[in-house]
Amino acid sequence: MLPGARAFIPRGLEVQFALAKTGKYASSESGDTVEMVERPNGGLSLVLADGQRSGRAAKLISNIAARKIVSLLADGVRDGAAARAAHDYLRTLRQGQVSAEVSIASVDLVSGTLVISRNTQCPALIFETSPAGIEVRRLDEPSEPMGIHAGTKPVISEMPVQAGLYAVLFSDGILVAGSRRGLVFDVAEYTQGLLARYGADAQRLADDILGRALELDEGRPADDTSVAVLTITPDGAGPQIRRMCARFPV
Repeated sequence: MLPGARAFIPRGLEVQFALAKTGKYASSESGDTVEMVERPNGGLSLVLADGQRSGRAAKLISNIAARKIVSLLADGVRDGAAARAAHDYLRTLRQGQVSAEVSIASVDLVSGTLVISRNTQCPALIFETSPAGIEVRRLDEPSEPMGIHAGTKPVISEMPVQAGLYAVLFSDGILVAGSRRGLVFDVAEYTQGLLARYGADAQRLADDILGRALELDEGRPADDTSVAVLTITPDGAGPQIRRMCARFPV
């Protein structure tokens, strides 16, 4: 913590980040990159980057964007500034010829807020649960991808960290799921149904959303497809243990 910084650290809460992702059908590699980093002044950030097109070339682009953002966040740079710097870097490196769609979700324990930054056509979905029901917000203000136009900046939304808050981010493989069959995947409605049935587990939510997209695509995803879920729930009274887990086929 920097000298003089005023930390806002909610007590009795647990934050979960979870990811489920797969590559485009018949593609050797997913063009999406997801990275997570601990914020030096308290909190966590997740970066989801979708490189232009698919496969190995797209993976290189998304890696450039995601790793630049993660390195800046780890140095204490704010989300908006990190996104703008990554855009400038990608645009300079590739002379404005390639793009990356990027979403950032951060739990910032200095401000006590959930911060969502978007350089993507994909909305971010926010769910607030209470005894009265589930309120859904779509963060879908138009935004430009990184790497192409001068002066591009992210669209940023911020809200207080509180129990019962859920965020769902995804790449455009979710947007086009089922489109070859004339179907539309309403992610907000589907996720709201999942929350009403079984609640809070972030990994189960990510797995079920991705599973539904694959079902709509008959097991042959039309594009690289990633789902990231963040949940903020009441924590038990046990030891303050942090955990991280990754599973991937090779």
